[in-house]
Amino acid sequence: MKVITLGGESEMSDAQPELLKIGQVSSQSQLPVKTIRFYEERGLIQTAKRTSGGFRLFESSVLPRLSFIRQSQALGLSLNDIQDILGIADSGKRPCQNVRHKFQEKVLEIDARIQQLQELKRQLQILIQEADQREKLNADYCPIIEHAND
Repeated sequence: MKVITLGGESEMSDAQPELLKIGQVSSQSQLPVKTIRFYEERGLIQTAKRTSGGFRLFESSVLPRLSFIRQSQALGLSLNDIQDILGIADSGKRPCQNVRHKFQEKVLEIDARIQQLQELKRQLQILIQEADQREKLNADYCPIIEHAND
């Protein structure tokens, strides 16, 4: 293929995407190499190929995917959830309905956890109020804990 440049004609092979070594992906994504390998093992990302020495090479398109994975985790999605979402996207569909459903489930989980934490807080406040009385009881370690259900 001939390409016209400002300095004249030059020969150029078919353009191939730039491949990045795992260290470059790590640096650009700000994720540890170990995490990138783990994501590859889980099938969340794929290598484009390996060098003759076995080093992983990735297309630059892996960077937005890693960013998506990181953002999804920050929003509370599990790797299984993310894998489902990426699978839908990889099939050519938009996973927005699936994401909405997962977020609705997450909100219900958070509400349940908040209730559990409020109950734990109430129990701890009772124990704090009754600590002086409980300290007088016999115990191997700490009567406040060992007699908490009395």
